[in-house]
Amino acid sequence: MAFQTPITIKKVIENIHKKKYLLPAIQREFVWGTDQIERLFDSLMQGYPVGSFLFWDVKKEKSKEFQFYEFIRNYHERNNRHNPIASIEGEEDIIAILDGQQRLTSMYIALKGSYAYKLPRMRRENPLAYPEQQLYVDLLGPSEDFDTVYDFRFLTEEEANKEHEDAFWFKVSDILNINDHFEVNQYLIEHDLSSIEKEKALFANQTLFKLYKAINETPSINYYLEEEQKLDKVLNIFIRVNSGGTTLSYSDLLLSIATAQWKTKDARQEITKFVDEINQIGNGFNFDKDFVLKACLVLCDFKDIAFKVDNFNSDTMQTIEQKWDEVKEAIRLAINVVSSFGYNQDTLTSNNAIIPIAYYLLKKGTPHNYVQSKHYRADRKLVNKWLILGLLKRVFSGQPDNVLRPLRRIIAENHEQFPLELIIEDFKGSTKSFSFTSDEIDNLLSYQYGQKHTFSILALLYPTIDFRNKFHVDHIFAKSLFTKRKLLKKGVPAEKVDGFIERVNSIANLQLLEEIPNIEKSDMDFEEWLNENYKDQAARKDYLIKHYIPSGNLTLVDFEKFIEKRQEVLFNKLQSIVSIGDELKL
Repeated sequence: MAFQTPITIKKVIENIHKKKYLLPAIQREFVWGTDQIERLFDSLMQGYPVGSFLFWDVKKEKSKEFQFYEFIRNYHERNNRHNPIASIEGEEDIIAILDGQQRLTSMYIALKGSYAYKLPRMRRENPLAYPEQQLYVDLLGPSEDFDTVYDFRFLTEEEANKEHEDAFWFKVSDILNINDHFEVNQYLIEHDLSSIEKEKALFANQTLFKLYKAINETPSINYYLEEEQKLDKVLNIFIRVNSGGTTLSYSDLLLSIATAQWKTKDARQEITKFVDEINQIGNGFNFDKDFVLKACLVLCDFKDIAFKVDNFNSDTMQTIEQKWDEVKEAIRLAINVVSSFGYNQDTLTSNNAIIPIAYYLLKKGTPHNYVQSKHYRADRKLVNKWLILGLLKRVFSGQPDNVLRPLRRIIAENHEQFPLELIIEDFKGSTKSFSFTSDEIDNLLSYQYGQKHTFSILALLYPTIDFRNKFHVDHIFAKSLFTKRKLLKKGVPAEKVDGFIERVNSIANLQLLEEIPNIEKSDMDFEEWLNENYKDQAARKDYLIKHYIPSGNLTLVDFEKFIEKRQEVLFNKLQSIVSIGDELKL
């Protein structure tokens, strides 16, 4: 490995654009945000070192043995996050980037491409939520941030071209079109930046000249060149140099090994595409490559399911490749099952909880009609009960392998129906018990509206709801009533107002409603609303029983008593479902 003569950023960008520089499959995908790119360019302008780089010279006769990817140019957070596969049909050697991919991709996006990320408070399915932005720098004034000098920002073309009294946004990519010093002055003159007030004119002149030098003239890319052609050694070098910065996850390493060792499939393409697919199931999830690879280890029945590079020899990876289609089908079905229980990325508090369900379905032959068939209804209830208990007990926190291994053993030996009782019995008394003490049940009742575990608690209390239909979490006493002014107007004593407001989001004031429009109680007392909507006494009684609402005065002034009584009702119901020694009820 030899240190090479440094080169300019412009030269690097040209080589990336010509596809002379590529990314080996062992590289992770691009993960930097716009703020990191902006800070990188501020560092370049200030002449700070931006680290060394490690390039790998892959000879043309060897390049066909590996998988390579192009740099991503126009990054889109939803539609274009993955690097395209590179064609290596040419006769030239390839330079692969072993260290520095995030920095080089950032430079390429800033100087040749664009970045589109989701704007806050906009739905992710809305195409307008991802405007195309390019990197600009303000030529009229410095950054207002304390730790940067130059104001680099990703802006849309419309934002950059707006009339600004105190800003002139120069598109950073245009610096590649300036080929000499006189052209810098020419640009400033043509855009009337030489005739403005002196301080701003000097800043514009200094900024544009510095940008020109930083990109086109200064050889700031210091790099080593590795010429070793053996993959094992290159992998070892790659692991060593990527131990710092954004931590290299085991999934990145394992995926790189899989990509190099799978024979008939492109592992990286298969797995990243599958991750995208399963995240679109139902109302959306947040799975990643780590989850899929961990599931592969468990579902393929490897004895050691830890993420250790030594575990992933060629035999292991070939086994995963051979079983990939059936493993993928089991994972997909498991996620559809969990989606049918009402879970999504906001309420599924552990992705690892999917893996035992996928393993169980695999052992059952992955029945395609498992979600819909009446034949599996009782079995689905057992799975749902297990999932809720596991999530509420947080059994997958800490070291999930210590739970996945015994779960796999129990399921492997008992998969005629989901072995809920055997699992609870096997884990009883351990630190990963699925049973609850009275104190733990009390703790469940401390959860609030909007917290992730709240849905699981309510799902446990409403076992008959079909979550494939629309449902929502509703405040029994309308939240809109709980302002100081309204509570006082309703006759709530002033000394109790703060306590009422603190408890409005308590789980004791929440219910699940299925296939009913969100109840608009407006400023009505709950009892008044109840009398108006449930005039039939039988229907009223059924509603109260179904939603665990205690009988008695249900006016707003009695909210405090209502919460105390309903907490007691919910405690008793939860205790009958989950307590140690009690019969398992569904």
